[in-house]
Amino acid sequence: MKISALFAGIGGLELGLNRAGHKSLMMCEIWDPAVAVLRQRFASIPIERDVASLKDLPSSTELLTAGFPCQDLSQAGLTAGIEGKRSGLVDHVFRLLDKQRVKTIVLENVSFMLALDKGAAMHRLTGAFEERGYRWAYRTVNSLAFVPQRRERVFFVASCGDLEPENVLFGDDVVPPTTETKLATHAHGFYWTEGTRGLGWAPDAIPTLKNGSTIGIPSPPAVLMPAGQIIKPDIRDAEHLQGFPEGWTTSAPERLRWSLVGNAVTVPVAEWLGGRLLEPSVYDTQRDRPWETSSKRFPRAARFDGLTRYGVEISGFPVWQQRLHLHQFLKYSGMPLSVRATSGFLSRAEASSLRFVPGFLAAVRSHLERMHAAPVAHSSVTSGTGLIAAE
Repeated sequence: MKISALFAGIGGLELGLNRAGHKSLMMCEIWDPAVAVLRQRFASIPIERDVASLKDLPSSTELLTAGFPCQDLSQAGLTAGIEGKRSGLVDHVFRLLDKQRVKTIVLENVSFMLALDKGAAMHRLTGAFEERGYRWAYRTVNSLAFVPQRRERVFFVASCGDLEPENVLFGDDVVPPTTETKLATHAHGFYWTEGTRGLGWAPDAIPTLKNGSTIGIPSPPAVLMPAGQIIKPDIRDAEHLQGFPEGWTTSAPERLRWSLVGNAVTVPVAEWLGGRLLEPSVYDTQRDRPWETSSKRFPRAARFDGLTRYGVEISGFPVWQQRLHLHQFLKYSGMPLSVRATSGFLSRAEASSLRFVPGFLAAVRSHLERMHAAPVAHSSVTSGTGLIAAE
């Protein structure tokens, strides 16, 4: 399909769709650092700067994509809802569709919007598509199906043509393997900025890469390595954990690269979706469940066939791609978590009522003791061994 992309970010959705065989016609993105990445990585594709001033889509558009802003919908963000200044920009999708009826739409956003304000964002989106005669389906997909990052996002497909959205999203479903992890043999990701009410604990994976701050305050997770060191991953590994080639964001200011990567769509998820847009499967309607009108949130997966809404019983794992263990996956040296960051996390964790994996807090204390004993400015940790080495 020929793609017009709104809210393109650094092109994660489009890169995955391109890899599956689709072709980009136009991208729209307003944030200068993201535009710099798009101009380097999609040099031949025209870029529009402001969706609000975009009058028309290219006439040959067959697929419209929109990873519309999530700041007002995110649990970690403003939670202003779909009426928020940023997330409300999705209205321009419908303004443009009213001028040009594109047959297939793909939207992506955070899973928290299923529950925020009792699903107000989803009520608005689904209602707007139904009013325009579109059938739709959506599914909460976990990036952990493809890479060692636990990241849930809602992928929404709408169609007014021959394509049945449920045949795109629901034909693949697997049970991920269960692997027992140990602190001494596997890496474990967590957020060192937490420790009071949560941790984001991820065995053999990292928790969701975050958007960070648009003023340049990065929000990388921490990784407890099997050797006992706690590191913050290198930005090149963060790109890899999102499915991008390393160095994808080098054209952007260094201080903003974490925000750009954390805000992106995981590329292999988009590639899987793009493959199913080309070769749909056949949906098994036995997965249908009655629509719960009294529920305070939308289900994790659902569909509308033009007449009736259904909940869909399906996992967040369409596939399970083989991958290295996290400590092997991380290719580059990471920065050791500093004395200040480790001390702050440890004090919050020890004062909280959270329950931790046995040995975790002891490992944090040991890391802190090593950092106190041998402070090295701007040091790094070799991912395979966990040894501190000066850069």
